[in-house]
Amino acid sequence: MKTKLLLALALLPALAHAQLKPDADVLDQMRHDVQYLASDLLEGREAGTKGEKLAVDYIAGKFGNIGLMPYGDSASYVQAFTFNADPVLGASNTLHIGRAGLKLDEQYAVMPFSANGVARAKVKKVGHGIQAPDLNYDDYKDEDVKGWIAAIAIGSPDGIHPHSKFLAYHDLAARAEKAAELGAVGVVFYNDDKDVDDPSFHLSAKVKPIRIPAVFLKGDSYHEYIITGNPFIANVDLVREQRTAYNVVGLLDRGQDNVVVIGAHLDHLGWGDEGSLHRGEKAIHNGADDNASGVAVMLALAADLAEMDQANANDYLFIAFSGEEKGLYGSNHWTKHPTLPISTLNYMINLDMVGRLDSNIIGVNGVGTSPAWAEVDHIHIGGLKAKTTTSGVGPSDHTSFYLQGVPAIHFFTGTHADYHKPSDDVEKVNFEGMLTITRYIESLITNLNDDGKLAFTKTEDANSENVPRFRVTLGVVPDYLYDGKGMRIDGITEGKPAAVAGLKVGDVVVKLGAIEVTDMMAYMKGLSMFSKGDTAPIKVLREGKGVETTVTF
Repeated sequence: MKTKLLLALALLPALAHAQLKPDADVLDQMRHDVQYLASDLLEGREAGTKGEKLAVDYIAGKFGNIGLMPYGDSASYVQAFTFNADPVLGASNTLHIGRAGLKLDEQYAVMPFSANGVARAKVKKVGHGIQAPDLNYDDYKDEDVKGWIAAIAIGSPDGIHPHSKFLAYHDLAARAEKAAELGAVGVVFYNDDKDVDDPSFHLSAKVKPIRIPAVFLKGDSYHEYIITGNPFIANVDLVREQRTAYNVVGLLDRGQDNVVVIGAHLDHLGWGDEGSLHRGEKAIHNGADDNASGVAVMLALAADLAEMDQANANDYLFIAFSGEEKGLYGSNHWTKHPTLPISTLNYMINLDMVGRLDSNIIGVNGVGTSPAWAEVDHIHIGGLKAKTTTSGVGPSDHTSFYLQGVPAIHFFTGTHADYHKPSDDVEKVNFEGMLTITRYIESLITNLNDDGKLAFTKTEDANSENVPRFRVTLGVVPDYLYDGKGMRIDGITEGKPAAVAGLKVGDVVVKLGAIEVTDMMAYMKGLSMFSKGDTAPIKVLREGKGVETTVTF
């Protein structure tokens, strides 16, 4: 069969494209799609904003014009999901210590992990607020903080540096939580060590609140206020808003048993508040390549496949995902709340950043998820050659499908100097390259028609792009939508430390080494403390019960 297939390759482009619109018309439509999606009108399409909803409505309209069946919620094209937006400071933040009223931002800051509410008591200094029984050290040994405001210096007994023996106790959220466990009703941090940098005050939805209010005194004026017995009253007002975002879902129904998913994320960074690599004045991040280009190619594929008799071996589900930039939210949601059974899915093609083709090389990630993806080496369209990686885990939406046992690949034309910056604009997009990629994928789909349902294989190699700041990796994919205490495991890479240690999908990591894992930030803090070859205890919750083991990095 393979020999016959290879002999027919030269004829496939003409057969597959005989009924399609002229290339010039497809180019015009893709250019129109990108120009609209990447226009300032949409303000960067951040998930949960008006700009994102304009993109959603545009794509839904295009699905309707193509003739796709609505496969979102309630017989519509849209599938809604909610997520926690980054907190913002409310209007009711106040702080008084002694007889002084302090000014927010100028004299004090709210800690990102602070609870909301009023803290009213007297201040008690507790050194660095560290209890380290393994080091025979306890700042609370002679200090009862029940009913007090714990005043904590952000340094440590031997400084803040990678070789500190107190490294496992540097995390400020964990120190504040320890004060709360001991009965403190609030925490006020200060910095009395000139060699220690002030903490970050960036408010992120990924940081879970502790149980009591926590603030930080800025500058050297802490001497005036951090006096045991000084009266203290604070009100913390952090607005933690839940927002709604939308996937757009449409089905090309050919009456077949198997379904091919073709997806691209529609969202981007908005004004660049989170994830931006821009340094300068606030500006709209239009995301022409990332990922208006992927959406435009997806729409071109939908229009073409609707006219191609050679592509009728499968049904085709087209999904424009939102929330990808925040952590694969939309694809994670769809795979956990699918609008047709996961068991019917044949394979998934993901289009993320396909607008900057500047050579004859196209990146194709995830080819290890099925032996059938070897077919990419036999496609001869526009002189394109595939540069492949095998891992099914990567920083885009194909990962969510791989974790559900679906063969999934990601097409990608590479990073560039405009990545996650306001300069990722339409004038830099290579539309002729996008057309070539469209034709390449159409030929791939046609060639795979004879293979039936593709076999799925797990991959062993983890994508290092997911963990750029660490020397080690646990080899897991976190569930970014999990909002409980700890870090829930959504996927495990074979051969990596978590798999060797016997961890399972669904386990919730609650302790790594000496670090209590309360959320994603604490998990990353824990990982950063280890080097290759280190062994550490790890505790997970499995079906509500604690399981302890060791992991070797």
